[in-house]
Amino acid sequence: MATRKITDLSRATKPTSSDLLLVETSNGTRAMTYEDLVNPAIGEAEENAALNLDNRNTYRGKNLGSSVTAAQKTAIQNGTFDDLFIGDYWTIGGVKWLIADMDYWYNCGDTAFTKHHLVIIPETTLYSARMNATSTTEGGYVNSEMYKTGLNNAKTTVTSAFGSMVLTHRELLVNAVSNGKPTAGAWCDSTVEIPNECMIYGHLHFSPTSDGSTVPYIYTIDKTQLSLFALRPQLIVNRASSYWLRDVVSSAYFALVGHVGATNYYGATGSSGVRPVFAIG
Repeated sequence: MATRKITDLSRATKPTSSDLLLVETSNGTRAMTYEDLVNPAIGEAEENAALNLDNRNTYRGKNLGSSVTAAQKTAIQNGTFDDLFIGDYWTIGGVKWLIADMDYWYNCGDTAFTKHHLVIIPETTLYSARMNATSTTEGGYVNSEMYKTGLNNAKTTVTSAFGSMVLTHRELLVNAVSNGKPTAGAWCDSTVEIPNECMIYGHLHFSPTSDGSTVPYIYTIDKTQLSLFALRPQLIVNRASSYWLRDVVSSAYFALVGHVGATNYYGATGSSGVRPVFAIG
Protein backbone atom coordinates (compact mmCIF):
# COMPACT_ATOMS: atom_id res chain seq x y z
CA MET A 1 0.00 0.00 0.00
CA ALA A 2 1.37 3.40 -0.96
CA THR A 3 2.08 5.73 1.92
CA ARG A 4 -0.09 8.83 1.83
CA LYS A 5 1.49 12.15 2.67
CA ILE A 6 -0.19 14.95 4.56
CA THR A 7 0.00 17.00 1.39
CA ASP A 8 -2.14 14.35 -0.36
CA LEU A 9 -5.07 14.89 2.01
CA SER A 10 -8.00 17.23 1.50
CA ARG A 11 -7.50 20.49 3.34
CA ALA A 12 -9.74 21.80 6.12
CA THR A 13 -10.55 25.44 5.48
CA LYS A 14 -12.00 26.33 8.87
CA PRO A 15 -11.25 24.12 11.90
CA THR A 16 -13.91 23.54 14.52
CA SER A 17 -13.29 23.21 18.25
CA SER A 18 -13.73 19.42 18.18
CA ASP A 19 -11.39 18.72 15.24
CA LEU A 20 -8.47 16.48 16.16
CA LEU A 21 -4.84 17.30 15.46
CA LEU A 22 -1.82 15.01 15.74
CA VAL A 23 0.82 16.08 18.24
CA GLU A 24 4.16 14.36 18.74
CA THR A 25 4.94 14.26 22.48
CA SER A 26 7.60 12.66 24.67
CA ASN A 27 5.08 9.86 25.24
CA GLY A 28 4.45 9.25 21.57
CA THR A 29 1.94 10.52 19.03
CA ARG A 30 -1.23 11.88 20.61
CA ALA A 31 -4.49 13.45 19.44
CA MET A 32 -5.46 16.96 20.59
CA THR A 33 -8.57 18.96 19.83
CA TYR A 34 -8.18 22.29 18.09
CA GLU A 35 -9.87 23.96 21.08
CA ASP A 36 -7.34 22.50 23.52
CA LEU A 37 -4.49 23.71 21.34
CA VAL A 38 -5.70 27.28 20.78
CA ASN A 39 -7.30 28.28 24.09
CA PRO A 40 -4.15 28.01 26.24
CA ALA A 41 -2.24 30.12 23.71
CA ILE A 42 -4.92 32.80 23.78
CA GLY A 43 -5.07 32.64 27.56
CA GLU A 44 -1.31 32.98 27.86
CA ALA A 45 -1.27 36.02 25.56
CA GLU A 46 -4.08 37.69 27.52
CA GLU A 47 -2.38 36.87 30.81
CA ASN A 48 0.91 38.35 29.61
CA ALA A 49 -0.87 41.50 28.50
CA ALA A 50 -2.68 41.77 31.84
CA LEU A 51 0.52 41.27 33.81
CA ASN A 52 2.32 43.92 31.82
CA LEU A 53 -0.53 46.33 32.42
CA ASP A 54 1.08 46.67 35.85
CA ASN A 55 3.25 49.07 33.85
CA ARG A 56 0.09 51.19 33.68
CA ASN A 57 0.26 51.63 37.44
CA THR A 58 3.94 52.55 37.58
CA TYR A 59 5.38 55.98 36.86
CA ARG A 60 8.93 55.92 35.54
CA GLY A 61 9.48 59.04 33.42
CA LYS A 62 12.28 57.58 31.27
CA ASN A 63 13.53 59.24 28.08
CA LEU A 64 12.74 56.75 25.31
CA GLY A 65 14.62 58.62 22.61
CA SER A 66 13.67 60.64 19.56
CA SER A 67 11.51 58.03 17.79
CA VAL A 68 9.55 54.87 18.49
CA THR A 69 11.83 51.88 17.92
CA ALA A 70 10.75 48.68 16.21
CA ALA A 71 10.89 46.83 19.55
CA GLN A 72 8.75 49.48 21.25
CA LYS A 73 6.22 49.37 18.42
CA THR A 74 5.97 45.59 18.76
CA ALA A 75 5.52 45.85 22.54
CA ILE A 76 2.65 48.28 22.02
CA GLN A 77 0.92 46.36 19.26
CA ASN A 78 1.03 42.99 21.03
CA GLY A 79 -0.26 44.52 24.28
CA THR A 80 2.67 43.47 26.47
CA PHE A 81 4.06 47.03 26.76
CA ASP A 82 7.47 45.57 27.63
CA ASP A 83 9.81 48.21 29.08
CA LEU A 84 7.22 50.97 28.65
CA PHE A 85 5.84 52.76 31.69
CA ILE A 86 3.61 55.71 32.49
CA GLY A 87 5.46 59.01 32.18
CA ASP A 88 8.07 57.62 29.79
CA TYR A 89 8.46 59.94 26.84
CA TRP A 90 9.83 60.56 23.38
CA THR A 91 11.21 63.98 22.45
CA ILE A 92 10.25 64.61 18.83
CA GLY A 93 10.09 67.93 17.04
CA GLY A 94 10.98 69.77 20.22
CA VAL A 95 7.95 68.30 22.04
CA LYS A 96 8.11 65.91 24.98
CA TRP A 97 5.41 63.31 24.30
CA LEU A 98 4.38 61.50 27.50
CA ILE A 99 2.83 58.05 27.85
CA ALA A 100 -0.41 58.88 29.67
CA ASP A 101 -2.15 55.48 29.66
CA MET A 102 -2.26 52.00 28.13
CA ASP A 103 -5.24 50.39 26.37
CA TYR A 104 -7.44 53.18 27.76
CA TRP A 105 -9.95 52.90 24.90
CA TYR A 106 -9.64 49.15 24.37
CA ASN A 107 -12.97 47.49 23.46
CA CYS A 108 -14.84 50.83 23.58
CA GLY A 109 -16.90 52.49 20.85
CA ASP A 110 -19.94 51.67 18.74
CA THR A 111 -17.35 49.72 16.76
CA ALA A 112 -15.09 48.06 19.32
CA PHE A 113 -11.55 49.44 19.35
CA THR A 114 -9.47 46.27 19.64
CA LYS A 115 -5.99 47.55 18.85
CA HIS A 116 -3.55 47.67 21.75
CA HIS A 117 -2.38 51.23 22.19
CA LEU A 118 -0.70 53.91 24.25
CA VAL A 119 -2.43 57.20 25.02
CA ILE A 120 -0.02 60.07 24.41
CA ILE A 121 -0.20 63.68 25.61
CA PRO A 122 2.39 66.46 25.27
CA GLU A 123 4.04 67.67 28.47
CA THR A 124 2.84 71.22 27.75
CA THR A 125 0.41 72.93 25.40
CA LEU A 126 1.34 73.04 21.72
CA TYR A 127 -0.20 76.45 20.99
CA SER A 128 -3.20 78.63 21.91
CA ALA A 129 -6.54 78.88 20.13
CA ARG A 130 -10.19 79.72 20.75
CA MET A 131 -13.12 77.32 20.94
CA ASN A 132 -15.44 79.47 18.83
CA ALA A 133 -15.53 82.75 16.93
CA THR A 134 -18.54 83.86 18.99
CA SER A 135 -19.25 83.44 22.68
CA THR A 136 -21.37 80.33 22.40
CA THR A 137 -21.29 76.59 22.99
CA GLU A 138 -24.18 76.00 20.59
CA GLY A 139 -23.64 72.75 18.72
CA GLY A 140 -21.31 71.47 21.43
CA TYR A 141 -17.74 70.36 20.85
CA VAL A 142 -18.41 68.70 17.47
CA ASN A 143 -19.66 71.97 15.97
CA SER A 144 -17.01 74.16 17.56
CA GLU A 145 -14.28 75.94 15.64
CA MET A 146 -11.79 74.03 17.77
CA TYR A 147 -13.07 70.66 16.57
CA LYS A 148 -13.49 71.70 12.93
CA THR A 149 -10.22 73.58 12.34
CA GLY A 150 -8.56 74.50 15.64
CA LEU A 151 -6.95 71.08 16.00
CA ASN A 152 -5.47 71.04 12.49
CA ASN A 153 -2.05 72.23 13.66
CA ALA A 154 -2.06 69.66 16.46
CA LYS A 155 -2.95 66.88 14.02
CA THR A 156 -0.13 67.93 11.72
CA THR A 157 2.36 67.96 14.60
CA VAL A 158 1.19 64.59 15.92
CA THR A 159 1.31 62.96 12.48
CA SER A 160 4.77 64.37 11.87
CA ALA A 161 5.96 62.84 15.15
CA PHE A 162 4.28 59.40 14.99
CA GLY A 163 3.18 58.90 11.37
CA SER A 164 1.10 55.81 10.67
CA MET A 165 1.23 54.77 14.32
CA VAL A 166 -1.52 57.30 15.11
CA LEU A 167 -4.72 55.29 15.47
CA THR A 168 -8.37 56.10 14.84
CA HIS A 169 -10.96 55.06 17.38
CA ARG A 170 -14.62 55.92 17.88
CA GLU A 171 -15.61 58.69 20.32
CA LEU A 172 -19.06 59.73 21.56
CA LEU A 173 -18.97 63.54 21.30
CA VAL A 174 -21.52 66.27 22.12
CA ASN A 175 -23.12 67.90 19.08
CA ALA A 176 -26.06 69.82 20.55
CA VAL A 177 -26.61 72.18 23.50
CA SER A 178 -29.85 73.61 24.91
CA ASN A 179 -30.10 76.10 27.77
CA GLY A 180 -26.39 75.70 28.40
CA LYS A 181 -26.55 71.92 28.77
CA PRO A 182 -25.43 69.25 26.31
CA THR A 183 -28.47 67.50 24.87
CA ALA A 184 -27.21 65.16 22.13
CA GLY A 185 -24.13 63.51 20.73
CA ALA A 186 -22.83 61.26 17.99
CA TRP A 187 -20.19 58.61 17.41
CA CYS A 188 -17.26 60.13 15.52
CA ASP A 189 -13.97 58.88 14.12
CA SER A 190 -11.31 60.26 16.43
CA THR A 191 -7.56 60.65 16.09
CA VAL A 192 -6.51 63.79 17.95
CA GLU A 193 -8.82 65.51 20.46
CA ILE A 194 -8.63 67.81 23.43
CA PRO A 195 -9.40 65.84 26.63
CA ASN A 196 -12.44 66.05 28.88
CA GLU A 197 -12.67 66.67 32.64
CA CYS A 198 -12.75 62.96 33.53
CA MET A 199 -9.49 62.26 31.70
CA ILE A 200 -7.72 65.02 33.60
CA TYR A 201 -9.34 65.06 37.04
CA GLY A 202 -11.08 61.69 37.26
CA HIS A 203 -14.55 63.23 37.66
CA LEU A 204 -16.69 66.19 36.61
CA HIS A 205 -16.21 69.70 38.00
CA PHE A 206 -18.11 72.18 35.86
CA SER A 207 -19.93 69.89 33.44
CA PRO A 208 -23.70 70.02 34.05
CA THR A 209 -25.19 67.01 35.80
CA SER A 210 -28.75 65.83 36.35
CA ASP A 211 -30.87 68.29 38.35
CA GLY A 212 -33.69 65.84 38.94
CA SER A 213 -35.63 66.74 35.82
CA THR A 214 -33.05 67.30 33.08
CA VAL A 215 -30.40 64.70 32.32
CA PRO A 216 -27.58 66.33 30.32
CA TYR A 217 -25.87 64.43 27.52
CA ILE A 218 -22.60 63.62 29.27
CA TYR A 219 -22.13 60.11 27.88
CA THR A 220 -18.48 59.34 27.21
CA ILE A 221 -16.03 56.48 26.85
CA ASP A 222 -13.40 58.77 28.44
CA LYS A 223 -14.80 58.03 31.86
CA THR A 224 -11.72 57.55 34.03
CA GLN A 225 -8.65 59.58 34.88
CA LEU A 226 -5.60 58.97 32.73
CA SER A 227 -3.01 57.01 34.70
CA LEU A 228 -0.40 59.73 34.21
CA PHE A 229 -2.47 62.22 36.19
CA ALA A 230 -3.48 59.70 38.85
CA LEU A 231 0.17 58.84 39.49
CA ARG A 232 1.59 62.37 39.05
CA PRO A 233 -1.22 64.93 39.55
CA GLN A 234 1.32 67.77 39.37
CA LEU A 235 1.60 67.04 35.64
CA ILE A 236 -1.99 68.25 35.21
CA VAL A 237 -0.79 71.82 35.65
CA ASN A 238 0.95 73.85 32.96
CA ARG A 239 2.09 77.08 34.62
CA ALA A 240 2.76 78.73 31.26
CA SER A 241 -0.81 78.39 30.03
CA SER A 242 -4.29 77.23 30.88
CA TYR A 243 -5.64 74.70 28.40
CA TRP A 244 -9.01 73.77 26.98
CA LEU A 245 -11.18 70.81 27.83
CA ARG A 246 -14.07 69.87 25.55
CA ASP A 247 -16.81 69.86 28.20
CA VAL A 248 -19.71 72.29 27.82
CA VAL A 249 -20.21 74.31 31.03
CA SER A 250 -22.91 76.77 29.96
CA SER A 251 -24.29 78.50 26.88
CA ALA A 252 -21.05 80.52 26.60
CA TYR A 253 -18.35 78.60 28.50
CA PHE A 254 -16.23 75.51 27.98
CA ALA A 255 -14.18 73.88 30.76
CA LEU A 256 -10.43 74.31 31.03
CA VAL A 257 -7.48 73.59 33.31
CA GLY A 258 -6.27 76.79 34.93
CA HIS A 259 -2.58 77.67 34.77
CA VAL A 260 -2.55 78.11 38.56
CA GLY A 261 -3.74 74.53 39.04
CA ALA A 262 -7.42 75.31 39.60
CA THR A 263 -10.33 73.78 37.74
CA ASN A 264 -11.91 76.51 35.65
CA TYR A 265 -13.96 77.51 32.61
CA TYR A 266 -13.64 80.23 30.00
CA GLY A 267 -15.66 82.02 27.36
CA ALA A 268 -15.62 80.26 24.01
CA THR A 269 -13.98 83.23 22.25
CA GLY A 270 -11.05 83.32 24.67
CA SER A 271 -7.62 82.06 23.67
CA SER A 272 -6.28 79.15 25.71
CA GLY A 273 -3.85 76.29 25.30
CA VAL A 274 -4.29 73.18 23.16
CA ARG A 275 -2.96 70.02 24.82
CA PRO A 276 -4.24 67.12 22.73
CA VAL A 277 -4.54 63.41 23.48
CA PHE A 278 -4.33 60.55 20.99
CA ALA A 279 -3.55 56.86 20.62
CA ILE A 280 -0.57 55.21 18.96
CA GLY A 281 -0.08 51.56 18.16
